[in-house]
Amino acid sequence: MSMSSRPLAVITGATSGIGNVFAHRLAASGHDVLLVARDAARLDTVCAELGTAHGIQAEALVADLSDDADIARVADRLRHESRLATLVSNAGFGTRGTIETADPAGQSRMLRLHVQATHELVHAVLPGMLARRSGTIIVVASVASWSPTAGNVNYNATKVYQRMYCEALAHELVDTGVYVQALCPGFTYTEFHDRLGSGRKGIPGWAWLPAERVVDESLAQAKGRGAVVCVPGKRFKLIVFLLKYAPWMLGSLRQRYRRDRLNVTPQ
Repeated sequence: MSMSSRPLAVITGATSGIGNVFAHRLAASGHDVLLVARDAARLDTVCAELGTAHGIQAEALVADLSDDADIARVADRLRHESRLATLVSNAGFGTRGTIETADPAGQSRMLRLHVQATHELVHAVLPGMLARRSGTIIVVASVASWSPTAGNVNYNATKVYQRMYCEALAHELVDTGVYVQALCPGFTYTEFHDRLGSGRKGIPGWAWLPAERVVDESLAQAKGRGAVVCVPGKRFKLIVFLLKYAPWMLGSLRQRYRRDRLNVTPQ
């Protein structure tokens, strides 16, 4: 990415879903992009699309951010990016099953990806952003951070960590020129649920938002240096309000989702 004066955006989990939309939106707004994901072939395809469509430089960085060595390698790269204006920490995944039955290795990978990698990458970009007194950090958390759900224990817990991390970090960054956001989408049309093997089973159609809507609301809030927590969609703002102040009202929806995550067949 040499010989460019454009600002640089780094997006993890950029080959599909929310991360892919972030890559397209930021490229369209004049950012060069550094895309981080595990699938080299898909990364190369996305980079080629972005370069052709938007006339920017797009680079692929193949890494598994649930692996300690890859986390360290990516963090080291980010420390040396003098044009880094935006970090979108989006990479993540869900699992199915209880803590007792879920694959222990998969749970450990989730903890490293959602918690350790989030912190290490943010920590890597902060010195440069603070020195430049400018920068945007967006961490993709979830509405699930307000909803403890059976079959979802570590996902819920790590999303709480991400949201609280951003809220607390924002207090440290007051008057520094660096903005941080915890993006907390609800159910979004991406590959996320397909990878779980459940598709959209048990979740009503009205509960879904397109990834484009999620990203556009996030970027608009970031551009206006709005609130730290961004919950896209009025329906999910209402759901978060109910989860916080009247959780009993959402018991039926939670029970339907619980059955799917635990692989329980309704009687």
